[in-house]
Amino acid sequence: MTPDHNWLLAHIPHQGSMCLLDRVDNWDAQHIQCSASSHRALDNPLRAHGRLGAACGIEYAAQAMAAHGALLAAADSAPRAGYLASVRAVELKVARLDDIAADLRVEAVRESGDDNTILYRFSVYAGPDLLLGGRAIVVLDATKTGSST
Repeated sequence: MTPDHNWLLAHIPHQGSMCLLDRVDNWDAQHIQCSASSHRALDNPLRAHGRLGAACGIEYAAQAMAAHGALLAAADSAPRAGYLASVRAVELKVARLDDIAADLRVEAVRESGDDNTILYRFSVYAGPDLLLGGRAIVVLDATKTGSST
């Protein structure tokens, strides 16, 4: 089974036009690869001032990470809520995404983590061209970590 857009809508918190990914193309315990065409949509909810800036690719990567968590969750349990805690070493190779003709290939690789915190490396490509990349920390069930503010 290839998880498609309807599967994503049922398994990640992003709904309606905010669910930016079209499908999961490939995944295993450490890696996920997704496809997206929504960067070209005039009604993309991340567009501002008639354009979709390259930094919005971080949200595409975050949704791929959420899909990865959903795929790894036991079949009889719901995926845990995850929060993007930080992004580091982000490199934007282009200024915007809405003028990219090809579909996006969104990849995330789990580099390390435990039951509550995961470090991912992410990349967004159009064909062979790297558009942006970086690292992200995802905190799961942040309210259960015992920290108080």
